Parts: sequence; structure tokens; C-alpha cells
Amino acid sequence: MLTIPSATRIFLASEPVDLRKGFDALAGWVEENGLDVYSGHIFVFLSRRRTHVKVLTWSRGGFVLFYKRLERGRFQFPAGRVDARTVALDATELAMLLDGINIRKVSRSQAWMPTSTRPYTGV
Repeated sequence: MLTIPSATRIFLASEPVDLRKGFDALAGWVEENGLDVYSGHIFVFLSRRRTHVKVLTWSRGGFVLFYKRLERGRFQFPAGRVDARTVALDATELAMLLDGINIRKVSRSQAWMPTSTRPYTGV
């Protein structure tokens, strides 16, 4: 549904937002919280009842606003990683959130990191 470049950061508002707000008011929320609304990053807002979500981003000279309402169930807020007024998500977590999947119950294996930073010698 959405293709998100790996360099794009995703910020979820940690508090509910009045989703009657449009482009300008949501962009104002982003700027009030010290983020750059024109960066091309993605900003996600949940309604108080968590049945509606709006996603705001800037793309090639204009704002894009994605709006979704769940007919059954609620969008689940991810646990942890709360930093001030936003929570950082990755593209997979955003896709799960938009599909109504409870991110808290999803188990993810730990990312592998090399133990050494030695250059490869080919031997």
C-alpha cells in the first residue's frame, strides 16, 4: 500500500490527536513538537478512541494525508520507546499498525550485529 524509503523516519504521536484537524493543524502539531514537517518523514496520529488514524507527510511540493477508519477493533499503540511526545516506528510496524495488528503481541527476533569491525581480508 505505501512504499517507504529506508531513510524515512516514522513518528507516532504518543497522545491522541483531534482528527478533525486537517493538513495545516497537523503540520502545526509536528512543528510544535520540534520536528521538521517538510523533511519527508512520516507523522502518524491516532484518535482518542483509536478507531481512526491519519498519516501526514510532505512529498514533492505538497502535503499528503492518509486517513483510515477501522470498522471493528482499535489501532493498538506500541509499547515502549516513548520519547517525549512521539514514538519511533519502522515501516513494518507502521504497516502492522495500519492493518490493525497488535504490535505488542508480535515477537521479532533480535537483529544480528557483527561482533568485530575488522575489515574482511578474504582469507
